[in-house]
Amino acid sequence: MKQRLLSGLLALVLALGLAPAALAAAPTEDEAAQALAALDIMVGDQNGDLALDRTITRAEFTKLAVAASISRDTVGDTVAVKPYPDVSQTHWAAPYIKAAVDLGLVEGDLRGYFNPDRTITLAEAVTVVLRLLGYEDSQFTGVWPSGQMAQYRALDLDEGISLGQDSQMTRRDAMYLFYNLLLTKNTSGTYYLNVLEPTLNLVNSAGELDRVALINSAMEGPVVASAGWQSDLPFAASTATVYRDGTAATLERIQDQDVLYWSESMRTVWAYDEKVTGTYQSASPSAAAPTSVTVAGRTYSIESTQAAYDLSDLGRYQVGDTVTLLLGRTGGVAAVGTGQSSGGVLYGVITAVASDSYDDGQGGTYNARTVTVAATDGGSYRYQTTNRSLEAGQLVRVEPDSDTPVTRLSETRLTGRVSSDGERIGNYDLADDVQIIDTYESRTPIRVYPQRLAGVSLTGSMVRYYVLNAQGEISHLILDDVTGDIHQYGVITEVDEIDTKFVLSSSYTYDVGGQELVFASASAVYNLSVGPCQVRMDTDSSIERLVNLTQRRLTLVSGTVAVGNDNREYTVSETVAVYEVVGGEYQLSSLARVTGGDYTLTGWYDKAESAGGCIRVIVAR
Repeated sequence: MKQRLLSGLLALVLALGLAPAALAAAPTEDEAAQALAALDIMVGDQNGDLALDRTITRAEFTKLAVAASISRDTVGDTVAVKPYPDVSQTHWAAPYIKAAVDLGLVEGDLRGYFNPDRTITLAEAVTVVLRLLGYEDSQFTGVWPSGQMAQYRALDLDEGISLGQDSQMTRRDAMYLFYNLLLTKNTSGTYYLNVLEPTLNLVNSAGELDRVALINSAMEGPVVASAGWQSDLPFAASTATVYRDGTAATLERIQDQDVLYWSESMRTVWAYDEKVTGTYQSASPSAAAPTSVTVAGRTYSIESTQAAYDLSDLGRYQVGDTVTLLLGRTGGVAAVGTGQSSGGVLYGVITAVASDSYDDGQGGTYNARTVTVAATDGGSYRYQTTNRSLEAGQLVRVEPDSDTPVTRLSETRLTGRVSSDGERIGNYDLADDVQIIDTYESRTPIRVYPQRLAGVSLTGSMVRYYVLNAQGEISHLILDDVTGDIHQYGVITEVDEIDTKFVLSSSYTYDVGGQELVFASASAVYNLSVGPCQVRMDTDSSIERLVNLTQRRLTLVSGTVAVGNDNREYTVSETVAVYEVVGGEYQLSSLARVTGGDYTLTGWYDKAESAGGCIRVIVAR
């Protein structure tokens, strides 16, 4: 049975937002095909080919109609009698034609023949679809099919179809007709897709399809990739469309211990590689029947029966063990792994050291020194340690199965320019699965991807640590505030500085994201001015200082590229902060608003692009 998953990560933004369904643009071919495949209404051949340009026969259309009916799950493989003289019991479509007759969807010609191999006309197909919606033939006046065709157009069932009523249909026309059927209300006023899937509410009151929930409903799994996993799929893996962590990929990109989901009807495989390693601290509501577990200070729901068994008092792992959780697409525990995919070793930065309480497995608790490590894979892990010299901000290597899992590292320097394609640093290639983080003080690092560093010249202390794999490629890279993306950006709106022989103090009011805050010092003056600024935090909650940015008058801003009055192009941060100056005051705005109006724009950057900087704030006047 298919597992119904909750809507999650990949919501499609519709161009018309909350506009009525009747005003929505016609679906793209991919959207329509994807929806029908997810519902197992229209699927391709053994290679996933839908053959959309080929005409569609009456037998083929009838099969689609039954697959789109409320009786779609009850059709058997055979029939006891032949439904029509020209449809034998052994005809491939006999079960579907018999089911369609019983549902009142189809009928033969005046001679009593069904003509299964004849190409269906638009009028015949429309008549079947209207019957699915609950319309009776007797409701239409005049000569058939004039009334049916009028209703077809009135219901907008013609979106994406440009045929006359007597024209022969292609499989593409049939695809659009059935897709339009899903988003059309039946005679009872309910969207037809909600009739087919009454528990999911896939079409909202505005007639918009929840594509994420629809695809989730077609998913099966999870399973964990291991040797020979491809043979476990109900379809040829070589014909599958593959996504890994939400990005188009190939079968070769899937690695052992990836968590997999699939859809046979869509011939698609989704793989996820997020893992969490740390001490198994507790199970809830009990170790006898756990539905969630706490590992490394965080609680995760359990998503599969196998994971629940492994983490129960009957399974392989007990409270106090170091475990690796393999997380599924919703963040739940899909399985318990055997260790990190990178040979069991993690590299990262300590972000916190504390004394935490642990369940001793005997009904009591004990306290242990615990370090939190932000690793280059983007995960955060917690480990017990007896090493009293470990402190926040230090570089470490983690070997989970070792008696001393966390070891401090000495920094290793690396200089060189990152290539324009983001694939090399100096003389070193970057591994395809390179893991990069950018750090600053004791803050939680940010994950960085190679293209973000393209063109940056790494000098001096910009690189804190790097690791080479067996091929001599950089596999792990820890930077020291190279991108500047770890900081916040806004504007200083008020400055109060006192610098005399007897008093040294300062207070700065600043705005970040529309929130007004104050940074003050009773012993220092930072010589700042009103205007755009960078906000540096030495921890995730403690501000270190403010820094003014450097300005450049802009003549054009388009997406993430700006042109300065020096005719040079500048990169604009994807999270650029935009302010309008109104009556001498800064008001938070948006890029779409100020680039579409009659404004003078000034960009403010933190440092040169060759050093990792970009335009962080745009001010419109």
